[in-house]
Amino acid sequence: MSRFEDGTEEMTMNGILNLFVSIVQSPAMLVGLLAVLGLILQKKKATEVIQGGIKTFVGFLVLTGGAGILSNALTPFAKMFKFALHVQGVVPSNEAVVAIALVKYGSVTALIMLVGMIVNILLARFTKFKYIFLTGQAMLYVSCLAAVILVSAGMGSGWQTILLGGLFEGTLLTVTPALCQPFMRKITGGDTVAMGHTGNIGYAIAGWCGKLFGNSKHSTEDIEFPKALGFLRDSTVSITLLMGIVYIVLAIVAGPHFVETKLSAGTNYIIYAFIQAGTFAAGFAVVLQGVRLILAEIVPAFQGIAMKLVPNSKPALDVPIIFPYAPNAVLLGFFVSFLVGTISMFIMVGMHTTVIIPGVVGHFFCGAAAAIYGNAFGGRRGAVIGSAVNGLLISWLPLYILPVLGDLKMAASTFADTDYLIPGILLGKLGSFGSVALTCGIIGFTVAVILVSALMKSPKQAENK
Repeated sequence: MSRFEDGTEEMTMNGILNLFVSIVQSPAMLVGLLAVLGLILQKKKATEVIQGGIKTFVGFLVLTGGAGILSNALTPFAKMFKFALHVQGVVPSNEAVVAIALVKYGSVTALIMLVGMIVNILLARFTKFKYIFLTGQAMLYVSCLAAVILVSAGMGSGWQTILLGGLFEGTLLTVTPALCQPFMRKITGGDTVAMGHTGNIGYAIAGWCGKLFGNSKHSTEDIEFPKALGFLRDSTVSITLLMGIVYIVLAIVAGPHFVETKLSAGTNYIIYAFIQAGTFAAGFAVVLQGVRLILAEIVPAFQGIAMKLVPNSKPALDVPIIFPYAPNAVLLGFFVSFLVGTISMFIMVGMHTTVIIPGVVGHFFCGAAAAIYGNAFGGRRGAVIGSAVNGLLISWLPLYILPVLGDLKMAASTFADTDYLIPGILLGKLGSFGSVALTCGIIGFTVAVILVSALMKSPKQAENK
């Protein structure tokens, strides 16, 4: 009788795999458990461990809940935009493309993610890149990207693909926070947290552009308001009014018939537009509250992990963690990035290429962060330049990743952020030369990171280069 004949052992293995995937897919659960581990390693009282774990868990739920409110408010924005301009094409959306890909690549993705987490911890422990990547959904998406490209390149779905994919993911998610850390120190005024998002390469480029071409004397946060407009200093008020204008103009262009029959279920199109603007502002306020909860708990708790398991390590957290530090830059970056994406779309129409429709969610989160990074050393001009450059990257690079995605190249969606696009394109190009080139490229990437670490005198000196 086969040991799997009654299905018991197979069900147990599937259950364990499902439990692992479920935890990693939930950033709140993952980070809450890590907070508990950190507090236990510090030998805190049981009550403090429970309190810290729950507050971190709830803080992440608040943060992701706010991000969800923001995304939901941006959905009708995208639909009105698409209808008003009568454009069809590919919309970059990590969530959409991964949902499609997981149907075929789910098991390989989960195992790559497990190996990638182990590689990240080992590299953080034994190299000078002391960053533990904690954004669970980003880890899942990078694992999925690796699975799609490796399998599409002919590697199959065996242990070689799992090990190579995990090595690629773990190395990438260890080194990209290091690119951003010089700017994170400036933005946050400290060195306790890192950026754990899949736009890190773009944010670092935005920061460098801001530093080179900007003017640090004029920050986005120093914008002077006349006394009569002093109420606009309240971010909730200013965001609601500004987004209200944008939503209402777009609703007018799309027309009352479309808005009221397709989006608002009969609610007056102007009222509906303003409600969506207020919902956007509400989501932003929720995000800020979640950030405050997380920073109050995760940083002290993480010291336990840093001291015991990975000395001097930093938690790499999701992108909204920096929004409270420059709320003016958040809005500026979104509008600049989205404008660049819209102009790029029309250029693609004229060039008769595949048309990349600007993804509102991607341009908001990545554009906002790029502006904050550009503003850090380059002020307002740096924020504009940084978000514009990042906007160009996420508008045009999707054209070049589509050919390396195998069956997914025909989907109506694709990957949206620079840390999928740039490494994904390079990985796909290597795959076109065969499995040997792909294997050598991934191993070479990891070896290069280890060698760079060995030549570094200290993490801070390396990050400042």
